[in-house]
Amino acid sequence: MPLSKLQFKPGVNREVTAYTNEGGWFDIDYVRFQKGFPEKIGGWQKRSSNSFLGSCRALHPWVALNRDQYLGLGTNLKYYIDEGGFYNDITPVRETTAAGDVTFAATNGSSEITVTDVNHGAVVNDFVTFSGAVSLGGNITADVLNQEYYVTEVVSSSEYKIEAREANTPIYDITVDGQLAPTLVQANASDTGNGGASVVGAYQINTGLDIQVSGSGWGAGTWSRGTWSSASTDAIVTNTLRLWSHDNFGEDLLMNVRDGGIYYWDQTGTLSSRAVNITSLAGGFSVPTIAKQVLVSDRDRHVIAFGCDTEANPGVQDPLAIRFSDQESLTDWQSTATNTAGELRLGSGSEIVTAVETRQQILVFTDTTLYSMQFLGPPFTFGVNSLSENITVAGPNAAIAVDDNVFWMGRAEFYVYSGSVQKLPCLVRDFVFSDLNEAEIEKVNATLNTEHSEIWWFYPSTNSTEVDRYVVYNYLEQVWYYGSLGRTAWIDRGIFDFPIAANTDGYLYEHEIGFDDGTTDPVSPISAYIQSSPIDIGDGEQFMLLRRMIPDVDFKNSTAALPDVNITLDVKNAPDGTYLQAQTDTFVKTQAASVDARTEQLYFRLRGRQMRFKIESDELGVDWRLGSPRLDIRPDGRR
Repeated sequence: MPLSKLQFKPGVNREVTAYTNEGGWFDIDYVRFQKGFPEKIGGWQKRSSNSFLGSCRALHPWVALNRDQYLGLGTNLKYYIDEGGFYNDITPVRETTAAGDVTFAATNGSSEITVTDVNHGAVVNDFVTFSGAVSLGGNITADVLNQEYYVTEVVSSSEYKIEAREANTPIYDITVDGQLAPTLVQANASDTGNGGASVVGAYQINTGLDIQVSGSGWGAGTWSRGTWSSASTDAIVTNTLRLWSHDNFGEDLLMNVRDGGIYYWDQTGTLSSRAVNITSLAGGFSVPTIAKQVLVSDRDRHVIAFGCDTEANPGVQDPLAIRFSDQESLTDWQSTATNTAGELRLGSGSEIVTAVETRQQILVFTDTTLYSMQFLGPPFTFGVNSLSENITVAGPNAAIAVDDNVFWMGRAEFYVYSGSVQKLPCLVRDFVFSDLNEAEIEKVNATLNTEHSEIWWFYPSTNSTEVDRYVVYNYLEQVWYYGSLGRTAWIDRGIFDFPIAANTDGYLYEHEIGFDDGTTDPVSPISAYIQSSPIDIGDGEQFMLLRRMIPDVDFKNSTAALPDVNITLDVKNAPDGTYLQAQTDTFVKTQAASVDARTEQLYFRLRGRQMRFKIESDELGVDWRLGSPRLDIRPDGRR
C-alpha cells in the first residue's frame, strides 16, 4: 500500500475546535515557521557575566562618532549604558543637599542606620550617595558611610533607613544575579556619632514600580506628594509602572521617565558621568519639565516631547500635548517667529499612550485614536491628522515599525497600519487575550526579529505578574504562533550581531545563537515541540492500522554528536473520544556513512480512526526542521 504524506497548514490555529482544524497545528512551544514548515527556534546566551538592578523595560542601541557601540538600558531602579558588557550607571540625580543637612544614627549590634534629612523625598529602593561623613566612632567608619546606598525603609518625611555595608564596595560590585548582595557591617557600642556637620546626600531620581499597583490614602505615593499622610481620600492614585523612552541626539543620549523629566547624557564626558535634566542645560528656553515620551525626529532633527507640560502652563502636565524644540536644538523650546519650535494638542482620547516613528511620519497613539504627525516645514513645522478612531493599544511598548508599516497589539485585537488601519486576522487571538493579565498589560512589549520576518509580543499571562509568554506574527508568511518565554525588552540585530533581550534575572541575552537555554549554568536544553490537531485516518469511517513512518526531519546545524527528536502518534476512535493509545519513538540522525538518513524508519503498532502527530526535542545542541513525514496506513478490516 502506498505511503500517505502528512502535510500540515503553516501556523497555529486556536480559533476553532481541534477537530475542525484537521490538517493544521494546534499547540506549540519554542518552534517557528519558515517557508511553511516548523523548526526549532534559535537559542540564547548571556551577553556578559555582569548583571543589572531592577526590571529592564527599555533598550536603545547607538554608535558614537568614534565608533564606540553603546546600549542604553532603563530599569525601574536605574538607567545604565552598557559598553562591552559593563553596566555604567548614569541615573540622574534629582537633588543634592547642603552640607550638614544629613545626619546618621546607629544602634549597637545592628547594621541598620537611621538617616535624618528633612524633606528627603525618598521612597523605598531609592539610591543616595553620601560624601563628607566622618566615622560614627566604631565599626561605622567614614569609608563605610561615604558610599552609594539604597533606602530600605521610609520612616517619615524626615527619616529613612539604610544598611551599613563593607567599605569601598560600589553598587556594581555587589550586584549579583540582578540583586544586591552586600556584606553588612554591624555597629558597636562606640558608634554614637552622627557623621559630622559636612555630610552631603546626592539623591537619584525616585525609583519606580515593576508591578502595577493602584491604591488610595496613606502610602499611595512619595512623601509630601499625592495622598501621602492623608487619613482617607476619595481620590485614587495609581503608581504607574516605571517605563523609559530614549533616543540618541547625534552621539549623545536623551531619555525620559514616563510622566517624569527629560534627561541628557553627553558622550564627550565619561561613562561615569550622570545624565542631567535638560532644564539645567545652558541656554534653555521654555524646556518641558515633564513628559510621557521623548524622541528625535530623524528626518528633520527636532526633539519631540509627548504628553508634556505646555509652554503657557509650565509644570502642569497635559497628557494630549505635543511640543517640539527648534531644529537641531536640545534647549530652545520657546516658539517664536524666527525658529521652528512649537506646540500641538490632540483632540481625541484622554492621554497619549505612545508614538512610533516610521520613514515618512510619526504615528501617535492616544487611548482611543491614531494620529499621523508629519513634518511640514515653516511656518507650522508639524501637522497632525486623525487616521482612525476607536482603536486601542495595549501599552507604551506594544507597537513597532517595520519600514513604513506599524504593527501593534490592542486590548482585544492586533492591528497594522500600512496606509490605513486594519485589524490583523489572527488565528490565536482568543487564546492570547484570554490568557493576558489585564492588570499588567503595560508590560506588553513589541519586538522585531528581521532575520526571520517576525514580530514578537511578550506579555504576562493570567497567572503571572511578569512577562512570561510570547505571540509571534510572521509578516512574510502571514502566520501566527506562540510560546512560553519571558523577555521584558528586546532589540533586533543591527548595530550588534544578534538580537539582545533583557530577562527578569538581571541579565541581557544574545538570541538566535546556538540551540540551547543559556539562562542556566551549565546551559540546558530548550524543550521545543509542536502538535497537530486530530487527523482522520483514511476516511475516518473504519479502523486503520499505523505500522511505520518515514520521519523526514532535517537536523540542520545541530552540534550534538547524535541529534534526535521524539515523534509521538496517538489515536482515538471518535472526535469527542479520548486518546486511547500513544506511542513515542526516537528518530536519531545516524552518523554511519553507509546509511542514508532518509532510509530510516520508525515502527508503530496503533489502531484507530483518528490520530495526532507530535514532534519534540529536549537534548543539548539539537536543531531540527520538520518536512513531510510519510505514514504506512493499512485497513484493519473492522468498523
